[in-house]
Amino acid sequence: MPPPPPACSSAPSLPAARPFRPRAAAAMEPAPRFSFGVIADVQHADAEDGHDFWGYRRRYYRHSLRLLRAAVEAWAAERPPPAFVLQLGDCIDGVNARSGAAEAEAALGRVLAALGRLRVPVHHAWGNHELYNFGRARLVQSGLRSRPPPSAGPPAAPPGDCHAYHFCPAPRFRFVLLDGYELSPLGRDADSPRHRAALRLLKEKNHNADLNSPAGLEEPQFVEFNGGFSQAQLDWFNDVLKFSDENQEKVVVMGHLPIHPDASDEVCLAWNYRDALSVIHSHQCVVCFLAGHLHDGGYCLDSHGVHHLTLEGVIETPPESNAFGTIYVYDDKMVLKGRGRISDRVMCF
Repeated sequence: MPPPPPACSSAPSLPAARPFRPRAAAAMEPAPRFSFGVIADVQHADAEDGHDFWGYRRRYYRHSLRLLRAAVEAWAAERPPPAFVLQLGDCIDGVNARSGAAEAEAALGRVLAALGRLRVPVHHAWGNHELYNFGRARLVQSGLRSRPPPSAGPPAAPPGDCHAYHFCPAPRFRFVLLDGYELSPLGRDADSPRHRAALRLLKEKNHNADLNSPAGLEEPQFVEFNGGFSQAQLDWFNDVLKFSDENQEKVVVMGHLPIHPDASDEVCLAWNYRDALSVIHSHQCVVCFLAGHLHDGGYCLDSHGVHHLTLEGVIETPPESNAFGTIYVYDDKMVLKGRGRISDRVMCF
Protein backbone atom coordinates (compact mmCIF):
# COMPACT_ATOMS: atom_id res chain seq x y z
CA MET A 1 0.00 0.00 0.00
CA PRO A 2 1.47 3.42 -0.94
CA PRO A 3 1.90 6.15 1.68
CA PRO A 4 -1.32 8.05 2.45
CA PRO A 5 -2.07 11.36 0.71
CA PRO A 6 -1.41 14.65 2.55
CA ALA A 7 -4.92 14.57 4.04
CA CYS A 8 -3.75 11.64 6.16
CA SER A 9 -1.00 13.54 7.98
CA SER A 10 -1.29 14.48 11.64
CA ALA A 11 -2.81 17.77 12.79
CA PRO A 12 -2.63 19.77 16.04
CA SER A 13 -4.61 18.51 19.04
CA LEU A 14 -8.02 19.94 19.84
CA PRO A 15 -8.37 21.77 23.17
CA ALA A 16 -8.84 19.24 25.94
CA ALA A 17 -11.98 20.93 27.26
CA ARG A 18 -13.96 20.69 24.02
CA PRO A 19 -15.74 17.35 23.44
CA PHE A 20 -15.48 16.23 19.83
CA ARG A 21 -18.65 15.39 17.95
CA PRO A 22 -17.89 13.95 14.51
CA ARG A 23 -19.72 15.34 11.54
CA ALA A 24 -19.20 14.87 7.85
CA ALA A 25 -16.78 17.32 6.25
CA ALA A 26 -18.93 17.26 3.12
CA ALA A 27 -22.47 16.16 2.42
CA MET A 28 -21.28 13.01 0.66
CA GLU A 29 -19.02 11.74 3.48
CA PRO A 30 -20.71 9.14 5.69
CA ALA A 31 -20.74 9.20 9.46
CA PRO A 32 -18.19 6.98 11.24
CA ARG A 33 -19.11 3.33 11.61
CA PHE A 34 -18.23 3.44 15.31
CA SER A 35 -15.70 4.98 17.68
CA PHE A 36 -13.61 3.82 20.62
CA GLY A 37 -11.53 5.40 23.37
CA VAL A 38 -7.80 4.83 23.87
CA ILE A 39 -5.57 5.39 26.90
CA ALA A 40 -2.28 3.91 28.11
CA ASP A 41 0.10 3.79 31.08
CA VAL A 42 -1.99 5.42 33.80
CA GLN A 43 0.30 3.76 36.40
CA HIS A 44 -1.68 5.04 39.36
CA ALA A 45 -0.43 4.81 42.94
CA ASP A 46 -1.38 6.68 46.08
CA ALA A 47 2.14 8.06 46.34
CA GLU A 48 4.04 11.30 45.94
CA ASP A 49 5.47 12.09 42.52
CA GLY A 50 8.50 10.01 41.58
CA HIS A 51 10.74 9.30 38.61
CA ASP A 52 11.39 6.62 36.00
CA PHE A 53 13.92 3.75 36.28
CA TRP A 54 16.80 6.07 35.43
CA GLY A 55 15.69 8.92 37.71
CA TYR A 56 15.14 11.52 34.99
CA ARG A 57 11.44 11.52 34.04
CA ARG A 58 8.84 12.76 36.52
CA ARG A 59 5.91 10.47 37.22
CA TYR A 60 2.64 11.81 38.63
CA TYR A 61 1.42 8.74 40.51
CA ARG A 62 -1.47 10.26 42.41
CA HIS A 63 -2.58 12.77 39.80
CA SER A 64 -2.76 10.14 37.04
CA LEU A 65 -6.04 8.92 38.54
CA ARG A 66 -7.51 12.41 38.17
CA LEU A 67 -6.50 12.42 34.51
CA LEU A 68 -8.14 9.02 34.02
CA ARG A 69 -11.34 10.32 35.59
CA ALA A 70 -11.24 13.34 33.28
CA ALA A 71 -10.87 11.03 30.29
CA VAL A 72 -13.87 8.98 31.44
CA GLU A 73 -15.94 12.15 31.79
CA ALA A 74 -14.96 13.27 28.29
CA TRP A 75 -15.86 9.91 26.74
CA ALA A 76 -19.18 9.87 28.59
CA ALA A 77 -20.01 13.31 27.16
CA GLU A 78 -19.40 12.30 23.53
CA ARG A 79 -22.42 11.86 21.29
CA PRO A 80 -22.66 9.20 20.16
CA PRO A 81 -20.56 7.61 22.92
CA PRO A 82 -17.63 5.34 22.09
CA ALA A 83 -18.56 1.70 21.52
CA PHE A 84 -15.77 0.61 23.90
CA VAL A 85 -12.49 1.76 25.44
CA LEU A 86 -9.03 0.22 25.06
CA GLN A 87 -6.88 0.44 28.20
CA LEU A 88 -3.47 -0.48 26.82
CA GLY A 89 -1.80 -1.65 30.00
CA ASP A 90 0.12 -0.48 33.09
CA CYS A 91 -2.99 0.96 34.74
CA ILE A 92 -1.30 0.82 38.18
CA ASP A 93 2.36 1.30 39.02
CA GLY A 94 4.87 -1.13 40.46
CA VAL A 95 5.49 1.16 43.44
CA ASN A 96 2.23 -0.20 44.90
CA ALA A 97 3.85 -3.60 45.38
CA ARG A 98 6.44 -2.10 47.71
CA SER A 99 3.64 -1.28 50.16
CA GLY A 100 2.16 -4.76 50.00
CA ALA A 101 -0.71 -6.60 48.37
CA ALA A 102 -3.39 -4.52 50.07
CA GLU A 103 -2.09 -1.29 48.52
CA ALA A 104 -1.90 -2.89 45.07
CA GLU A 105 -5.49 -4.12 45.40
CA ALA A 106 -6.63 -0.67 46.56
CA ALA A 107 -4.94 1.08 43.64
CA LEU A 108 -6.47 -1.35 41.17
CA GLY A 109 -9.86 -0.86 42.80
CA ARG A 110 -9.64 2.91 42.30
CA VAL A 111 -8.72 2.55 38.63
CA LEU A 112 -11.49 0.02 37.95
CA ALA A 113 -13.99 2.21 39.79
CA ALA A 114 -13.06 5.17 37.56
CA LEU A 115 -13.43 3.09 34.40
CA GLY A 116 -16.59 1.51 35.78
CA ARG A 117 -18.39 4.81 35.38
CA LEU A 118 -18.40 4.14 31.65
CA ARG A 119 -21.47 2.39 30.27
CA VAL A 120 -19.45 0.66 27.57
CA PRO A 121 -17.02 -2.30 27.65
CA VAL A 122 -13.38 -1.70 28.56
CA HIS A 123 -10.75 -4.01 27.06
CA HIS A 124 -7.57 -4.33 29.14
CA ALA A 125 -4.06 -5.19 27.99
CA TRP A 126 -1.66 -6.47 30.64
CA GLY A 127 1.64 -4.64 31.02
CA ASN A 128 4.74 -5.12 33.10
CA HIS A 129 3.40 -2.99 35.96
CA GLU A 130 0.32 -5.17 36.43
CA LEU A 131 2.72 -8.10 36.69
CA TYR A 132 4.93 -6.33 39.25
CA ASN A 133 1.85 -6.18 41.48
CA PHE A 134 0.02 -9.43 40.74
CA GLY A 135 0.65 -12.93 39.49
CA ARG A 136 -1.12 -14.02 36.36
CA ALA A 137 -3.39 -16.27 38.41
CA ARG A 138 -4.66 -13.22 40.30
CA LEU A 139 -5.09 -11.14 37.14
CA VAL A 140 -7.25 -13.87 35.64
CA GLN A 141 -9.60 -13.42 38.61
CA SER A 142 -9.52 -9.61 38.53
CA GLY A 143 -11.43 -6.93 36.68
CA LEU A 144 -8.50 -6.69 34.27
CA ARG A 145 -9.44 -10.01 32.66
CA SER A 146 -11.63 -8.57 29.93
CA ARG A 147 -13.38 -11.00 27.62
CA PRO A 148 -15.72 -10.26 24.72
CA PRO A 149 -18.90 -12.22 23.96
CA PRO A 150 -18.44 -15.27 21.69
CA SER A 151 -18.23 -14.54 17.97
CA ALA A 152 -17.87 -16.46 14.75
CA GLY A 153 -14.44 -17.48 13.55
CA PRO A 154 -11.37 -19.09 15.10
CA PRO A 155 -11.18 -19.88 18.83
CA ALA A 156 -11.74 -16.72 20.86
CA ALA A 157 -8.41 -17.11 22.68
CA PRO A 158 -5.22 -19.18 22.56
CA PRO A 159 -4.86 -22.13 24.94
CA GLY A 160 -3.64 -21.77 28.52
CA ASP A 161 -3.50 -18.55 30.55
CA CYS A 162 -2.66 -16.32 27.58
CA HIS A 163 -4.55 -13.02 27.83
CA ALA A 164 -5.31 -12.66 24.13
CA TYR A 165 -8.61 -12.65 22.27
CA HIS A 166 -10.48 -11.17 19.32
CA PHE A 167 -13.87 -9.53 18.88
CA CYS A 168 -15.99 -7.81 16.23
CA PRO A 169 -17.49 -4.43 17.21
CA ALA A 170 -19.10 -4.01 13.77
CA PRO A 171 -19.46 -6.04 10.57
CA ARG A 172 -16.17 -6.36 8.63
CA PHE A 173 -14.08 -5.04 11.53
CA ARG A 174 -12.17 -7.24 13.98
CA PHE A 175 -9.97 -6.31 16.94
CA VAL A 176 -7.25 -8.60 18.29
CA LEU A 177 -5.67 -8.19 21.72
CA LEU A 178 -2.20 -9.76 22.09
CA ASP A 179 -0.45 -10.82 25.30
CA GLY A 180 3.10 -9.48 25.11
CA TYR A 181 4.07 -10.97 28.47
CA GLU A 182 3.07 -14.56 27.85
CA LEU A 183 6.83 -15.15 27.53
CA SER A 184 8.12 -13.45 30.68
CA PRO A 185 9.37 -14.32 34.14
CA LEU A 186 7.07 -11.60 35.49
CA GLY A 187 3.88 -12.75 37.15
CA ARG A 188 4.84 -16.44 37.33
CA ASP A 189 5.95 -18.55 40.28
CA ALA A 190 9.74 -18.72 40.39
CA ASP A 191 9.71 -22.53 40.39
CA SER A 192 7.30 -22.89 37.45
CA PRO A 193 8.59 -24.28 34.13
CA ARG A 194 7.38 -21.21 32.22
CA HIS A 195 9.17 -18.83 34.58
CA ARG A 196 12.39 -20.82 34.25
CA ALA A 197 12.12 -21.02 30.45
CA ALA A 198 11.49 -17.26 30.10
CA LEU A 199 14.32 -16.40 32.48
CA ARG A 200 16.67 -18.72 30.61
CA LEU A 201 15.83 -17.06 27.30
CA LEU A 202 16.27 -13.60 28.81
CA LYS A 203 19.69 -14.46 30.28
CA GLU A 204 20.83 -15.95 26.96
CA LYS A 205 20.22 -12.55 25.37
CA ASN A 206 21.08 -10.27 28.30
CA HIS A 207 24.29 -10.88 30.26
CA ASN A 208 23.97 -7.77 32.45
CA ALA A 209 23.72 -8.15 36.21
CA ASP A 210 20.66 -5.89 36.01
CA LEU A 211 18.26 -7.60 33.60
CA ASN A 212 16.43 -4.30 33.11
CA SER A 213 19.58 -2.77 31.59
CA PRO A 214 19.98 -2.81 27.78
CA ALA A 215 23.63 -1.73 28.01
CA GLY A 216 25.77 -3.43 25.36
CA LEU A 217 23.03 -5.69 24.02
CA GLU A 218 22.85 -6.67 20.34
CA GLU A 219 19.08 -6.96 20.80
CA PRO A 220 18.30 -4.24 23.35
CA GLN A 221 14.63 -5.23 23.64
CA PHE A 222 15.70 -8.24 25.75
CA VAL A 223 15.19 -6.61 29.14
CA GLU A 224 13.00 -7.83 31.96
CA PHE A 225 10.42 -5.06 31.66
CA ASN A 226 9.57 -6.34 28.18
CA GLY A 227 8.26 -9.78 27.20
CA GLY A 228 7.27 -11.87 24.22
CA PHE A 229 4.70 -13.98 22.38
CA SER A 230 4.65 -17.77 22.52
CA GLN A 231 4.58 -19.77 19.30
CA ALA A 232 1.11 -21.03 20.26
CA GLN A 233 -0.14 -17.44 20.52
CA LEU A 234 1.42 -16.52 17.17
CA ASP A 235 -0.15 -19.58 15.52
CA TRP A 236 -3.55 -18.60 16.92
CA PHE A 237 -2.99 -15.01 15.74
CA ASN A 238 -2.16 -16.27 12.26
CA ASP A 239 -5.40 -18.29 12.19
CA VAL A 240 -7.44 -15.24 13.21
CA LEU A 241 -5.88 -13.11 10.46
CA LYS A 242 -6.41 -15.88 7.89
CA PHE A 243 -10.12 -15.91 8.79
CA SER A 244 -10.25 -12.11 8.46
CA ASP A 245 -8.54 -12.24 5.06
CA GLU A 246 -11.07 -14.79 3.85
CA ASN A 247 -13.97 -12.68 5.10
CA GLN A 248 -12.64 -9.33 3.86
CA GLU A 249 -12.37 -7.87 7.34
CA LYS A 250 -10.21 -4.99 8.50
CA VAL A 251 -8.25 -5.79 11.66
CA VAL A 252 -6.90 -3.58 14.43
CA VAL A 253 -4.34 -5.26 16.70
CA MET A 254 -3.45 -3.98 20.16
CA GLY A 255 -1.20 -4.81 23.06
CA HIS A 256 0.96 -3.15 25.66
CA LEU A 257 4.27 -3.56 23.80
CA PRO A 258 5.05 -1.91 20.46
CA ILE A 259 6.20 -4.24 17.69
CA HIS A 260 7.76 -1.81 15.21
CA PRO A 261 11.09 -0.03 15.89
CA ASP A 262 9.94 3.09 14.04
CA ALA A 263 6.99 3.51 16.44
CA SER A 264 9.19 3.04 19.52
CA ASP A 265 12.80 3.25 20.57
CA GLU A 266 15.14 0.29 20.21
CA VAL A 267 14.46 -0.90 23.77
CA CYS A 268 10.70 -0.71 24.37
CA LEU A 269 9.69 -3.51 22.00
CA ALA A 270 8.37 -7.03 22.38
CA TRP A 271 11.21 -9.55 22.59
CA ASN A 272 10.17 -11.32 19.38
CA TYR A 273 8.54 -8.35 17.70
CA ARG A 274 9.85 -9.51 14.32
CA ASP A 275 7.80 -12.72 14.61
CA ALA A 276 4.61 -10.75 15.28
CA LEU A 277 5.36 -8.43 12.35
CA SER A 278 5.97 -11.44 10.12
CA VAL A 279 2.52 -12.81 10.94
CA ILE A 280 0.88 -9.44 10.25
CA HIS A 281 2.76 -8.92 6.98
CA SER A 282 1.74 -12.35 5.68
CA HIS A 283 -1.87 -11.15 5.57
CA GLN A 284 -3.76 -8.29 3.95
CA CYS A 285 -6.28 -7.49 6.68
CA VAL A 286 -4.35 -5.62 9.40
CA VAL A 287 -4.65 -1.84 9.20
CA CYS A 288 -3.31 -0.68 12.56
CA PHE A 289 -1.35 -1.77 15.65
CA LEU A 290 -2.02 0.14 18.90
CA ALA A 291 0.39 0.02 21.86
CA GLY A 292 1.55 1.81 25.00
CA HIS A 293 4.69 1.22 27.14
CA LEU A 294 6.83 3.98 25.58
CA HIS A 295 5.65 7.07 27.44
CA ASP A 296 6.79 9.49 24.72
CA GLY A 297 4.57 7.78 22.16
CA GLY A 298 5.42 7.10 18.54
CA TYR A 299 3.99 6.50 15.07
CA CYS A 300 4.97 5.01 11.74
CA LEU A 301 3.37 3.69 8.57
CA ASP A 302 5.28 0.51 7.79
CA SER A 303 6.35 -0.94 4.45
CA HIS A 304 3.14 -3.00 4.22
CA GLY A 305 0.80 -0.07 4.85
CA VAL A 306 0.11 -0.89 8.51
CA HIS A 307 -0.18 2.05 10.90
CA HIS A 308 1.69 1.62 14.20
CA LEU A 309 0.49 4.03 16.87
CA THR A 310 2.12 4.10 20.32
CA LEU A 311 0.19 6.25 22.79
CA GLU A 312 1.81 8.74 25.12
CA GLY A 313 1.61 7.67 28.76
CA VAL A 314 -0.70 9.31 31.28
CA ILE A 315 1.82 8.73 34.10
CA GLU A 316 4.32 11.28 32.73
CA THR A 317 1.66 13.81 31.75
CA PRO A 318 1.68 17.05 33.81
CA PRO A 319 -1.48 17.75 35.83
CA GLU A 320 -2.54 20.62 33.56
CA SER A 321 -2.63 18.35 30.48
CA ASN A 322 -3.87 14.83 29.67
CA ALA A 323 -3.15 11.90 27.32
CA PHE A 324 -6.11 10.04 25.82
CA GLY A 325 -8.14 10.03 22.64
CA THR A 326 -11.08 8.78 20.67
CA ILE A 327 -10.68 6.99 17.36
CA TYR A 328 -13.49 7.27 14.80
CA VAL A 329 -13.63 4.36 12.38
CA TYR A 330 -14.76 4.75 8.77
CA ASP A 331 -14.73 2.26 5.91
CA ASP A 332 -11.44 3.67 4.59
CA LYS A 333 -9.72 5.35 7.54
CA MET A 334 -9.48 5.86 11.28
CA VAL A 335 -9.48 9.40 12.68
CA LEU A 336 -7.82 9.95 16.05
CA LYS A 337 -8.95 13.01 17.99
CA GLY A 338 -6.38 13.39 20.72
CA ARG A 339 -6.48 15.22 24.01
CA GLY A 340 -3.51 16.89 25.68
CA ARG A 341 -0.23 15.23 24.69
CA ILE A 342 -1.87 13.03 22.04
CA SER A 343 -2.07 14.61 18.61
CA ASP A 344 -4.86 14.27 16.08
CA ARG A 345 -4.10 11.85 13.28
CA VAL A 346 -5.85 10.46 10.18
CA MET A 347 -4.86 6.88 9.32
CA CYS A 348 -6.05 5.87 5.86
CA PHE A 349 -6.28 2.29 4.65
